[in-house]
Amino acid sequence: MDKINLISKTEIFVKSVLDGDGSGHDWWHIERVRKTALLIAKSEGADLFIVELSALLHDIDDWKLVGLKIKPNKAKQWLINCNVDPQITERVCTVIDGISFKGAMVNTDTNDPECKVVQDADRLDAIGAIGIARTFAYGGSRGRGIYDPNIPPLMHADFGEYQKSDAPTINHFYEKLLLLKDQMQTPLGKVYAEQRHQFMLKYLDQFYAEWYGNDL
Repeated sequence: MDKINLISKTEIFVKSVLDGDGSGHDWWHIERVRKTALLIAKSEGADLFIVELSALLHDIDDWKLVGLKIKPNKAKQWLINCNVDPQITERVCTVIDGISFKGAMVNTDTNDPECKVVQDADRLDAIGAIGIARTFAYGGSRGRGIYDPNIPPLMHADFGEYQKSDAPTINHFYEKLLLLKDQMQTPLGKVYAEQRHQFMLKYLDQFYAEWYGNDL
């Protein structure tokens, strides 16, 4: 198997699937996750090929993009169509299946070294300055309000409950984003997450100051 050619073909495929996305799950999200994942993978001694392929394909079947009623398998089918070794196909699909955040009270820790790497990279892109931008992009794409002081955040106890949430976007900081720092599984992921976490706290301070007019 020509790994370089497969990666190149997969880039083109993923771009075609995510073209026009306005929810924060576009090609540039994939590219950032790939770069971060490869950086972390080198520090962890993880399989770079599995990590890169998983990072490229990790969102094309995501429920946030395809809906809750569809059970797609575009990633697996793509690898099968490319005649990828079945063992590699299963490894990549296993990594992808273990990445997603599933609710504040749902444990998504993994012992899979490649999954740890891609999961941390994906979650790093959900926090900090870009994470904030993506959060509001996603909320806007779903018609969610920015903030409602009368709707408190919920700590979802199961994945289905989390998937059905339509709360204002600010709630998402408390229901997910601010929790991710303590869920990082690699040393490098923890270092990057701390800085981005602090930025989000500063952002929220400024948000509330402006919302309530305390900055005037």
